[in-house]
Amino acid sequence: MNRFSKPTLIALGLAAQLLTASASLAQSAAGPYQPTWSSIDSRPVPTWFEDAKFGIFIHWGVYSVPAYSPTGRDKVGTYERYAEHYWRRWLTKSPSQKFFDDFHNRVYGPNVKYQDFARDFKAELFEPEQWADRFKGSGAQYVVLTSKHHEGFALWPSSLSWNWNAVDVGPHRDVLGDLTKAVQAKGLKMGYYYSLLEWYHPLYKKETINQYVDEHMIPQMKELVTRYKPDVFWTDGEWDYPSETLKSTQFLSWLYNDSPVKDRVVVNDRWGKETRSKHGGFFTTEYDLIHDDDSKGVTFERPWEECRGMAGSFGYNRNEVLEDYSTSEELIKILIDKVARGGNLLLNIGPTADGRIPVIMQQRLDDMGKWLSVNGEGIYSTRAWKNAPKVDKNTTTFFTTKGRDLYVITTKWADNLTIDGVKSPASVSLLGYKGPIKTSVKNGKLTLTAPTLTPTTTPCQYAWVYKLTGAVN
Repeated sequence: MNRFSKPTLIALGLAAQLLTASASLAQSAAGPYQPTWSSIDSRPVPTWFEDAKFGIFIHWGVYSVPAYSPTGRDKVGTYERYAEHYWRRWLTKSPSQKFFDDFHNRVYGPNVKYQDFARDFKAELFEPEQWADRFKGSGAQYVVLTSKHHEGFALWPSSLSWNWNAVDVGPHRDVLGDLTKAVQAKGLKMGYYYSLLEWYHPLYKKETINQYVDEHMIPQMKELVTRYKPDVFWTDGEWDYPSETLKSTQFLSWLYNDSPVKDRVVVNDRWGKETRSKHGGFFTTEYDLIHDDDSKGVTFERPWEECRGMAGSFGYNRNEVLEDYSTSEELIKILIDKVARGGNLLLNIGPTADGRIPVIMQQRLDDMGKWLSVNGEGIYSTRAWKNAPKVDKNTTTFFTTKGRDLYVITTKWADNLTIDGVKSPASVSLLGYKGPIKTSVKNGKLTLTAPTLTPTTTPCQYAWVYKLTGAVN
């Protein structure tokens, strides 16, 4: 299969549609949000996002067929472990190329091209209602699906990706649309990841990047937004060009002024090589990194979100074993750490090419949901406590607030917890436990005495949440 076999994607698409897209971008400058970063950055991040705290990321595409990458056991770096980068890693010199090359030649042979994998991306076991049930049960409040990753394969029938989308080939189904309906039926927010770059699009190169942006990228983003009306528009692949070249502020002014989701849509900070943690909507970290810098303990000026897989890859990786996966306890602690620092956790699953969520991922989501069903009051709609001690790798006591109430979250059971900087609370309770909690105040410090629990009265596993009503000044 040749991805670009029809006259360069029908002249790379639909001249009238492109002219309309360019005109509407120009008109958006007349709205309240101008196509400048100072104006775009002035738009507040919609409150629902900060309240949600926990979302599900889904990386699913043609890369789910080979479903391979080296792992941390192979001593490769964080970004070299991504199975969704199979095509690029296999064909481009990098520290991990040998792993991909050896695997591909051994399993498929040198004559099999990446495009050939699209035939086997069939999603024959994909049941969107089952996925949505699983997400709802996990306690997640929103979902973000890869509408199009760096390979350029669209999960909806995009007019800008002829013969390289999930309706023309592979599943022969609008998997994005079907999942959107199922997720929204469960009352969850639905969003889309969109890659600004396409590795092997014929226009994605320096001498034709303007044409790529004007005739492919922006019209496709507008098509996605207009047709499916996302709550989250999560861009990536911004590192090759500055936002000025990508015309990011022009698109965002249209999104905020004229799009059908202008009042509720949330965007991230990946809009150009210079924008991460500087411009856009919420800020992002990835496996506790901002590019290559450690983000642990960093305080952010805006709402922010950590994204990560349960193991080393976002796309499904058949090469990962049990030891590569974070335990349920570790994932719950990651959620607590991010929320206590004012952030969200976007936890990834990588479905198989036939449309299944791997059982180990289902189990992790189930455990997250059980914990949140008891302790969600101390997570959802909370904010970071301004008097909280700085979080570091040894922290076991975390704090969140909601109004005048303080939540004390401990990841290590202790007989006594001493808290400074609070006033005497009106009441103290342990979420999920019906008995009283003893307290004492000495030298301006509040001490909580843990109750004696039995296997039948223990409210949950992994971490415990005390609620101090009226303790915040």
